[in-house]
Amino acid sequence: MLDKSFDPAAIEQRLYEGWEGAGAFSANPASPAKPFTIMIPPPNVTGSLHIGHALDNTLQDILIRWRRMQGRDALWQPGTDHAGIATQMVVERLLVQEGNADRRSLGRENFVKRIWEWKAESGGTITRQLRRLGASLDWPRERFTMDEGLSVAVREVFVRLYRDGLLYRDKRLVNWDPKFLTAISDLEVESKEVKGHLWHLRYPIEGEPGRFLVVATTRPETMLGDTAVAVHPEDERFRSLVGKRVILPLVGRSIPVVADEYSDPEKGSGAVKITPAHDFNDFELGKRHDLPMPSVLDAEGRVFLDEIAGAFAAVDGVSDLDFVRGLAGQDRFAARKSIVARLEEMELVEAIEPHTHAVPHGDRSGVPIEPRLTMQWYVDAKTLAAPAIKAVETGQTVFTPKQWENTFFAWMRDIQPWCVSRQLWWGHQIPAWYAPDGEVFVAFTEAEAADLARVKFGRDVELVRDEDVLDTWFSSALWPFSTIGWPEKTPELAKYYPGDVLVTGFDIIFFWVARMMMMGIHFMGETPFKTVCIHGLVRDEKGQKMSKSRGNVMDPLELVDAYGADAVRFTLCALAGPGRDIKLAKQRIEGYRAFATKIWNASRFCEMNGIAPRSDFDASAVTLPLSRWILDAANSAVAEANASLEAFRFDDYAGACYRFTWNTFCDWFLEFAKPVLLGPDGAEKEEVKGVAQHVLGTVLRLLHPVMPFLTEELWHRLGYGAEGSLIREAWPEAVSVEGVVEARAELDWVVGVVSEIRSIRSDFDIGYKIKGRLAAHMPPAEEARLRDRLTRHNDILQRLGGLSAVEPASTGTSSGAEFAVSGDRFDLQFGDDFDFASAAPRLEKEFKRVAGEAQKAEAKLSSEVFISRAPEEIVQENRDRLAAAQTEMARLQAAIARITG
Repeated sequence: MLDKSFDPAAIEQRLYEGWEGAGAFSANPASPAKPFTIMIPPPNVTGSLHIGHALDNTLQDILIRWRRMQGRDALWQPGTDHAGIATQMVVERLLVQEGNADRRSLGRENFVKRIWEWKAESGGTITRQLRRLGASLDWPRERFTMDEGLSVAVREVFVRLYRDGLLYRDKRLVNWDPKFLTAISDLEVESKEVKGHLWHLRYPIEGEPGRFLVVATTRPETMLGDTAVAVHPEDERFRSLVGKRVILPLVGRSIPVVADEYSDPEKGSGAVKITPAHDFNDFELGKRHDLPMPSVLDAEGRVFLDEIAGAFAAVDGVSDLDFVRGLAGQDRFAARKSIVARLEEMELVEAIEPHTHAVPHGDRSGVPIEPRLTMQWYVDAKTLAAPAIKAVETGQTVFTPKQWENTFFAWMRDIQPWCVSRQLWWGHQIPAWYAPDGEVFVAFTEAEAADLARVKFGRDVELVRDEDVLDTWFSSALWPFSTIGWPEKTPELAKYYPGDVLVTGFDIIFFWVARMMMMGIHFMGETPFKTVCIHGLVRDEKGQKMSKSRGNVMDPLELVDAYGADAVRFTLCALAGPGRDIKLAKQRIEGYRAFATKIWNASRFCEMNGIAPRSDFDASAVTLPLSRWILDAANSAVAEANASLEAFRFDDYAGACYRFTWNTFCDWFLEFAKPVLLGPDGAEKEEVKGVAQHVLGTVLRLLHPVMPFLTEELWHRLGYGAEGSLIREAWPEAVSVEGVVEARAELDWVVGVVSEIRSIRSDFDIGYKIKGRLAAHMPPAEEARLRDRLTRHNDILQRLGGLSAVEPASTGTSSGAEFAVSGDRFDLQFGDDFDFASAAPRLEKEFKRVAGEAQKAEAKLSSEVFISRAPEEIVQENRDRLAAAQTEMARLQAAIARITG
């Protein structure tokens, strides 16, 4: 017998260990079944499960369990990413805590060895946490982006791209982290609003004493590296200066005034200083105008003069070379203060304005990023992007929701070279070796590089390996094929590539989705996945982004502990509408925990009433309208669930399961069935019990992808199969049922009548202690049908509606509430116990109050000022308030109409 209450904590670990131990998650390359493949977005090896992971992996697990039950050979490929910067940072902190030497004192080899030790000790946290969530990944196939097989794939790709002319070295600007001393990707850059200043500086015009060109800048410390001043070609204020030169203050260097549309006449002074080695826009302008590009800050963001010392010039009243030389080695922000102070002394500061602007910061180091001109390795992303763009244009890969294709195209059609080198020790070391003269040899091994050098020089030369490692995104771009054996021709590669669907957030379309497509098409000949399913962010109940600083972060494991994994999973699924962020509130999870309890209690009711699995049940042989109605409803639920999952409408799938299970099966069918189940034995009872066991089995299979623990436990406890077997059961299919049109019409009519009675009780706050009388209007043409239905369902109507009588309506005016169902008219009366007319003033007063609330919200939403200035969560709050008010107004109007005619 089932326990009285459902306790998730008592079953989850046991069931998961049973599934995993039995190999229930395993794909089988030798199986003739059609494959279905999902590649997990590999979480960082340093990571812990956050609510975004919980959403992403819940949606993947729903799809993989659904397809597995449909008989597909389902591979959900697990693994983790080595996370270059994050992991190196974790282990460096660990060294400090242990009182050990820092990584440079330790040396590269020993430091990397210590990272591998850390991974063995602590690197599996997130994979253990995914198990808590119920994720049915094929764990024996787990991969790591630094394991030997993937390392072979990385070297293969690097060397082949280089030999194909698609990978090269170049000196360009990169996002440089002065704390970690490495280039970082755009994804690792976080813009922060900073309250600073806009300094208007006077640059003397060469040969015109007393005349200045005023430039505006937020970064005076980089002026030492200025190589031009730019003005807009149509700006009348500066047209006469184009082609002339100005003297760079402090340094005394003469630099040109150039015309370029980059300069915005509406911003600052209209003239902008150009420092090509320290600003991305300036770098592009510098290339257009063939400007010098000296660097004036070193790797740690300190003033560096080596590249400009040869251009120092003594100019009275403008330069101060001793001061400039004294800046060498100063931190960039200390130098900024010194430079501004000295320029003020020299009366070369026109004005200083408060200025709030976005400053890029390293997301892990927390320090401002410095654009830096360095020699790095680059992939020719533009060439690789073209086939990927075509794949989406021709529908080989489809984004859902479709609007995300526009985001993909916008980036891919304007793609820049991809910097793939990082100045770290943890990662795939670049397979390139340098001869003493700087000649580079890219090879699979050092021995092969030595052979290439011997051919080049005619003798053995000493080679030094490139110290840099590859960007983490480089190895993860190979994930769809490197994880299943490439470059070897494995059975897994032949069967599971390309994959079917990638489920991920919109924030890595550029950094991962696009790059997997580029690499997959180039090396495998076809796109790595047919569908890219993009979900939104998980926000708090007010629509705010979750962050530790706001204190609104929800830990998914704490939620699992409190409510059970099934309730958390169902909540995320139910809220995962296309193109929408999720507003997660604990109240919603509590609601779906109640749903799990409802299923448990309904199953217990069935068990207590002798409802048990039957292999001989024949749906086509049922005769009762109730039986045919519930079987038809089950067929519809299965069809709706299938259509929703095919379209990646997870919210619709959850909605279909919820409505059918709670409303149709539990609230209506089991209530309608009680008189039969509690009545005498016979054919009618046997049929209802057979139908009930069949539909309950359908419910459990239908819900298994989203609520695996609850359904698996009930499946074996109720006798449908052995423990742990539901995961491999067949997905439910429609059954053949006779007479469904008539059955549907009749039972829907009963549901409609009871629902209207309950709605009236709710609207007028009439408790069930007060018994009502239902009077049915019986036109002659419908009298026989109505009497037959009222007689057959009299007990149900009285019990569920709280009625003392169901009878024909008498002639005259009704003193009750009127309603109609399927064209049949009814009066609901409560005699002297309740006067409907007396409730009208209260309802009308409430209607006016709610209408006032709606009017306030509508006024705000019609204001352009409010829409443009208010935070998005406040705007959405007013939209929700208006929608709720409109719904309530409609309810009140209907209630008033019932008693006023």
